[in-house]
Amino acid sequence: MSAMLQLPLVVTAQVDLVLVLVSLLALWTRLSRLSYPNAVVFDEVYYGQFVSFYMKRVFFIDDNGPPLGHMILALGAYLGGFDGNFVWNRIRAEYPSSVSVWSLRVLPSLCGALCVPLVYLLTLELRFSHLSALGAAVLLLLENSLIVQSRFMLLESVLIFLVLLAFFSYLRFHNAPTSSWFRYIWLLLSGVSCAAAVGVKYMGLFSYLLLLGVAFLHAWNLIGDQFLNVCVQCVCRVVCLLVVPVLLYVFWFYLHLSLLNRSGPHDQLMSSAFQASLQGGLSRITQGQPLEVAYGSQVTLRSSASQLIPCWLHSHKENYPVRYENGRGSSHQQQVTCYPFKDVNNWWIIKHPGRQELVVDTPPRPVRHGDVIQLVHAMTSRFLNSHDVAAPMSPHAQEVSGYVDFNVSMPAQNLWKVDISNREAESEVWKTILSEVRLVHVNTSAVLKLSGVSLPDWGFRQLEVVAEKLFKAHGSSLGWNVEEHRYGTSQEPKEREAELHCPTHIDVDRKISFWAKFLELQWKMLTVKQEESEHKYSSAPLEWITMETNIAYWLHATTNAQIHLIGNPVSWGVANLSLLAYQLLAAVYMLRRRRGFKDLPDAVWDQFVCLGCVCVGGWLVNFVPFLLMEKTLFLYHYLPALCYLYLLSPALLEHTHTHTHTFRLRLTSSVPAAGCSVEETFCPLTYGSPELSANQLRELRWRDTWDILDRRH
Repeated sequence: MSAMLQLPLVVTAQVDLVLVLVSLLALWTRLSRLSYPNAVVFDEVYYGQFVSFYMKRVFFIDDNGPPLGHMILALGAYLGGFDGNFVWNRIRAEYPSSVSVWSLRVLPSLCGALCVPLVYLLTLELRFSHLSALGAAVLLLLENSLIVQSRFMLLESVLIFLVLLAFFSYLRFHNAPTSSWFRYIWLLLSGVSCAAAVGVKYMGLFSYLLLLGVAFLHAWNLIGDQFLNVCVQCVCRVVCLLVVPVLLYVFWFYLHLSLLNRSGPHDQLMSSAFQASLQGGLSRITQGQPLEVAYGSQVTLRSSASQLIPCWLHSHKENYPVRYENGRGSSHQQQVTCYPFKDVNNWWIIKHPGRQELVVDTPPRPVRHGDVIQLVHAMTSRFLNSHDVAAPMSPHAQEVSGYVDFNVSMPAQNLWKVDISNREAESEVWKTILSEVRLVHVNTSAVLKLSGVSLPDWGFRQLEVVAEKLFKAHGSSLGWNVEEHRYGTSQEPKEREAELHCPTHIDVDRKISFWAKFLELQWKMLTVKQEESEHKYSSAPLEWITMETNIAYWLHATTNAQIHLIGNPVSWGVANLSLLAYQLLAAVYMLRRRRGFKDLPDAVWDQFVCLGCVCVGGWLVNFVPFLLMEKTLFLYHYLPALCYLYLLSPALLEHTHTHTHTFRLRLTSSVPAAGCSVEETFCPLTYGSPELSANQLRELRWRDTWDILDRRH
């Protein structure tokens, strides 16, 4: 044994000191004085409310993106002991001493700092020199806008880090020896990073699709190798880059829904079944309700139409006008509407057409799919009715009314057939909350639906309910579900009115599955959009390229100290020139190759093409979609695209110097020097200190379109 063990034991390690240096500088620029300012900065007022929801485990919906980014911010807050008790209602609101501002901001700042060494390593994986890698790292290091965006409780730095990590991991896998099985760890990390990027912001999806495109081209080039090797390579790519990201994306929502199990302000956007699965809110009202709807049941019927505000089938003592403003006549019967608030007039009684009783039998007789019923308004005892009279606001559809017998040869038509549209999943019995029901008018075959049109003042601006032929009606507005449910025991109206406030308690488990909640939440996030409003600092995408805009993130309450999202003009200009130069150079190369002139060896050409796919392609997929979006946009939306150009610039400079001899290497020192000088000039607007005088602020206004604030002017 002693012969096999030779002393001394020596461990040899290679350390890239340049990488260590840029990493330390990145940490210093992003993390120093992180708690300043001790006030809410710009979009922290937006993300902070979601962090508070997580701390209190209150359900919410953010229609701007998936939940992983919010969970990352909430993790930092949790580690700092934040309890969610802070009102995020205005920018510049001071944080109390009980809130650890450093912990709220540290994770985005750490991600922003790690982007710098990651760009360095990514340039090396693109097969360029350490000098080019240093140039790319310096461009990111000195970019004022990236520093600002990284130092606050915002998500762009997290998104950029994950996207860069995904491409670095994939290229590390691609460049590794094929004999090494360890390379598949990098491929798996790439898939995980893609899933996380999409889970932070949906803009990460475009970079993910770009990476899939690059991976497909690489897999295509494998054709011609041994069949077994090609199959293994393709299966590994599919599993790591498709299956794993999809599973992880679902997992982010599983965590989200597991953490947020309490009722909150966004409940009303969700279905009754979803709301009832949360603690408090609707579940507090519906807990212990009977599950099966029976003859004699007292119910409220909520429309399942995809509306931002829910509403319930409603009636009141007022009648339709004899004539409308346009001269059309009505039945002058009792109004039936959809009312967006809880109200005693939302209650209806399920009645058997062959019986007079309005109470539940013992044992209860459940209502099933295909049964014909009558609906009696609990407060006025009017029957839900429809007939061949035009609806007030939708004349192509039938009027729905509470039947009043005026003895004018207009007989009651108050029979409705129960059609349970999701009966395959929930059986033939009409169930509280779970069953989605269409009510088909027996006499005319029209379906009860919410038209969505607001009635005039005579209808109290409530929503119109009509009956419409099935082939004309839109499917999403036809469904109704029983939300509140009681077994009626009183036949007299006065006793019944009192009974409506005394629910019957029967313990019933009506939990819905995770998949049902996931699909509903996903659909709501993609379809229910908050109303967009113009913002003082909103901008158009084309203004980002030329740096015509900035954003004032914070202004001190009494001094001129302020923080702005402004790019480094030198770095920004280099990025734009690099984008233009690459396109021109690529066009020249392709034209000459078309004519049979190969200016570059195949290996160098492949390197040039890969650079364009990753960097120019990355810029395109992160910029062009904003040209097509109809939403309020800000300068920070451009930062992911900008990072790809910073990755492109030094590599393209090296390529042109090495293979075309167009530029001299002294540019590699002059550009960072100029960028460093400009970064230092704008430091007071990047970190909010030191305070500048009015003259100094005017000197920093390099463009007339920049909004530099002068409190003492």
